[in-house]
Amino acid sequence: MTRFVIVIDTQKDFMAADSALSVAGADALIDPMNAWLAARDPAKTAGVLFTYDTHDPQAYAGSAEAEAFPIHCVRGSDGWRNMLDERVIDPAIPVWRLEKTVFDMWAEDGLTMQDARDAAAPPVLREDFFADLQQAGVKEVEVIGVAADYCVRWAIDGLIARGFRVIVPAALTRGIAREIDQVAAEDFVGAPLFVKG
Repeated sequence: MTRFVIVIDTQKDFMAADSALSVAGADALIDPMNAWLAARDPAKTAGVLFTYDTHDPQAYAGSAEAEAFPIHCVRGSDGWRNMLDERVIDPAIPVWRLEKTVFDMWAEDGLTMQDARDAAAPPVLREDFFADLQQAGVKEVEVIGVAADYCVRWAIDGLIARGFRVIVPAALTRGIAREIDQVAAEDFVGAPLFVKG
């Protein structure tokens, strides 16, 4: 079965131990995540999407998120950059990027998917993109990244709402207050979410 892959917010401000909003243990995931992505089979992988938490300092200061977390992932800063190497992914697998300003990658209307390998390619509306995946027969999405109890959790919720089965390799995600097993047990009872390992 062909699956789509979503890599959630593997940016320096979350992944590096000395960063603005470090997720405990995330730095140890970088090499295993790169190896996992490098091993994706083009015949079984419809594409890979990297999400980018993206903030502007002035807008962030007045946001609800600012009440809980310090400023992080300022667009264009060193902390905003992806810690994974997109080049390890087989060239036959399409790679996409999506920038979001809130935890939930589904919450903002009009977000677009950008071709990560071709800056000149036209963007695709997020909702159209995932509807097209369904039409093409892609029914399962694998999700890795951080944080399990925030952006990963909301990505899973939106995928399930759109009719996808979701698989999460537990070894390739970390949470802030809750790990993915706890998130699954507390938030997704009876839902098509499968935590592996």
